[in-house]
Amino acid sequence: MAGRASNGGKPAAPTSDADLFRQSEIAADYVEGLLDILDYDGDIDELVSAGRPVVEVVGGRLQALVGQRGATLEALQELTRLAVFRQTGTPSRLLLDVGGYRATRRKELSAVAKNAVEKVKQHGEAVRLEPMSAFERKCVHDVVNAIAGVESESEGVEPNRRIVVRPVD
Repeated sequence: MAGRASNGGKPAAPTSDADLFRQSEIAADYVEGLLDILDYDGDIDELVSAGRPVVEVVGGRLQALVGQRGATLEALQELTRLAVFRQTGTPSRLLLDVGGYRATRRKELSAVAKNAVEKVKQHGEAVRLEPMSAFERKCVHDVVNAIAGVESESEGVEPNRRIVVRPVD
């Protein structure tokens, strides 16, 4: 059901950059309210990147908003998406980042993916990675899909959904 909204299975309507930026503004206002309640300082940037609304929060003392392995960040992202949905009536693919966590994690996951590809190419057998969030799996799939001779597939059910990297026949 990837690429489909929860609207009876119909493809999601294309969204303009202006609509996406409006979603990022709504999200930024919501996150700013949360920061005020928590008495955290952070600079908030809203933008549109790769066809998605994005909100980035930077500043000191924000690690608690990321949590262990990004779990708190994922929860905050879902809450922020709900806030956008309440105002727009449209599901959002908003990406929330705090303290550059996602950029750092993307680099780490690139190394994990390349390591798995090397093992697959060396031994010719599938490699199962640890369970990952949807964001993490997308990062790994992107790296694996760019390399010839291997493919990746997600298996399992949340929260234990993982990637299997295997040789291409």
